[in-house]
Amino acid sequence: MRRLVYFEGAPRTALPPFDASGVFMPGLEDFPPSRPAATDLAKKTGAAMGVKVKPEGNRRLQPVTNQFFYWLRASRLETHRLNYWWAQRMLASPRPFEEKMALFWHGHFATTEEKVRDYRKMQRQLQLFQQQGRGNFRRLLVSVAQDPAMLAFLDAGVNVKGAPNENFAREIMELFSMGVGNYSEQDIREAARAFTGWRYDDLSFRVDRQLHDDGEKTVLGRRGRFDGTDVIDLILAQPVTAEYVAAKLYAFFVRADPEPALRKQLGDMLRSGNYEIAPFMESLLLSRDFYAEPAVATHIKSPVELVVSTYRKLGLHELPGAPDFNETTAALGQRLLYPPTVAGWAGGRSWITPGLLLQRGNFAFDLMFPDIGFIPQDRYPSLATGTEIRAVHERIRAGQDITSATRPVGKDETPGNLAMANLNTDRDEDFNTRYASYRGWQMAIERVKPIPRTLARIDLTGMLLKAGCRTPQDAVLHLERRFLSVRLGDADRQALAGFLERELGTTDLPAAASYAEEPLRLTLHLLLSRPEYQLG
Repeated sequence: MRRLVYFEGAPRTALPPFDASGVFMPGLEDFPPSRPAATDLAKKTGAAMGVKVKPEGNRRLQPVTNQFFYWLRASRLETHRLNYWWAQRMLASPRPFEEKMALFWHGHFATTEEKVRDYRKMQRQLQLFQQQGRGNFRRLLVSVAQDPAMLAFLDAGVNVKGAPNENFAREIMELFSMGVGNYSEQDIREAARAFTGWRYDDLSFRVDRQLHDDGEKTVLGRRGRFDGTDVIDLILAQPVTAEYVAAKLYAFFVRADPEPALRKQLGDMLRSGNYEIAPFMESLLLSRDFYAEPAVATHIKSPVELVVSTYRKLGLHELPGAPDFNETTAALGQRLLYPPTVAGWAGGRSWITPGLLLQRGNFAFDLMFPDIGFIPQDRYPSLATGTEIRAVHERIRAGQDITSATRPVGKDETPGNLAMANLNTDRDEDFNTRYASYRGWQMAIERVKPIPRTLARIDLTGMLLKAGCRTPQDAVLHLERRFLSVRLGDADRQALAGFLERELGTTDLPAAASYAEEPLRLTLHLLLSRPEYQLG
């Protein structure tokens, strides 16, 4: 356990840092909240996002609009690469608990690139979880509260003296520390005043003293000239805070819904340890509860856990490029760095609806039998506007002008049906949004490095023969022990062995070695599609 939690004796393998593409450009910070905001700024000041307005000529704002869509695409694509990097660490790290804790905190302090729109901020927050995820909870909570990704996500920019925004204070109390019902609306309003003036400059935290309300406030029964850090200390002094955080850790790592008496016991243990996470987790993982029957194999694997653990159990050391990690986990209900709400993912039984169970089986099939029609999502526009972008691309390649090429998809494409007046008007407009969306994608894929698309090299035949398997029964038993946390019933085990025997045409596995790979992959696909495999 010391090796798992504290990494004592773990190999000192150097994990490679994220290989950034270099897509950020000066001027992109502060990025406008919308395309209209970007073009309005350019009209007012003569530039936006580091791009000047053309002094004259056609579509004077087109370069500005192109730049806006470029960063939307580039940051999203770079975030997808960041997810691959993180998943590779989960797969290959000699310190897997570090990544498991980071995954927990990502769901606890949930922010999304969808709103932050800056992969650099998301990367810094992820690294914060990796570096501090086993440390002191107070230090972690303060660091997250001062993190540019969180400040951007919870609208800290509009939290000012005289007009405090309650988003930040509410989520810190409700979701990050105390839980619903353990504070009053007055506490929220007063705490919001304490956080006024908290800002970020690009990737750095700062406090704007002119916008900070330094007056007296009453929070959780205490009165004083509190700032944000003071409020966090007041929150941590509440017994319910330790109970809430400890119960969430228990539910994630042991079993869901600990009863009230256990929640109090867990909270007391976390508080008495001064909110140090590592010793608390060591006690949790050594406890009888962790190994008790109510906890064993009751955790429903999240999509990320399912995919990464499958690769680990197959003995892979490199994350495959196909099936696509981001698209696979998203189809199963979980795209990293894109939690659906500030509350993170619901988890539990929400992961295994009938439709999602089918998708989980499809993942196993695509892994065993790669999709020959696979198209890399980071090179091919498949977002909500993908159809429009591809239509513009094909029309321009066919020789059409921008006006004709950017007609809405589905409209009559006969050039004669476009009034000459519309053509003339379009030539004189400030920008063309559909063209900018198309150019933004082109500029992004030019700069963003592609995700490597190597396939998993799976050798089930070699794995099973090396393990000494001689018969279909041996093979099924070995696969069961390697992949499942729950044992199969005798009838199910025999059914799988019978299936494999029919596919092999013999009970002699070594004799069938030259053609056994496909029957073994079909059998493993059936095993990985079973309800038992969803449990960990």
